[in-house]
Amino acid sequence: MPAPTLDDAQRRRNRIKLLAILAVCAAPVIASYFTYYVIKPDGRTNYGELIEPQRSLASLALAATGAAPDPGLAAMRGKWLLITLADEGCDAACEQRLVVMRQVRLTTGKDRDRVERALLVAGSPPPPAVLTEHEGLQVVATDRESLERLRQAAGATAPGILIVDPLGNLMMRYPTEPDPNRMKKDLAKLLRASRVG
Repeated sequence: MPAPTLDDAQRRRNRIKLLAILAVCAAPVIASYFTYYVIKPDGRTNYGELIEPQRSLASLALAATGAAPDPGLAAMRGKWLLITLADEGCDAACEQRLVVMRQVRLTTGKDRDRVERALLVAGSPPPPAVLTEHEGLQVVATDRESLERLRQAAGATAPGILIVDPLGNLMMRYPTEPDPNRMKKDLAKLLRASRVG
């Protein structure tokens, strides 16, 4: 008895089904190559601007102007550090940055013990009323040259907020008036991805 043969119409239908299955399987690969090589995504998902190359705080040799021989930042090594700078005391813009730093730290929830805050100030310290609103804020008195070295290392033209990683490297800067929600997202990503601090 002869084996049954497929007619041409059936063969054509089978080929179309096979080609459709191949097309469905190949489409994501083709789309990914097209997106990567033709559209070229930005790849930047962070709000803050990365500081490149990273600079170690220790290499900046920040001078302490108080009684302590150490500017106080070494004690916070091993934690994520939010820093803002002030030339003299703490004006209204500086106070607003302190509020943003406090809010962002508090929004990290159970991870807030992994984040510290510091104000580096040249000249007179902020008024006591400001300090009572920011419990746990580390105020580090330094000289103007050290403050300027830190600004230059961070590439900051104005006093914004800086993030220092647990190894003591300057790694990210924010504008003078940062968006706290977007900052919070950056910090949450860093805390989630970090194996140290």
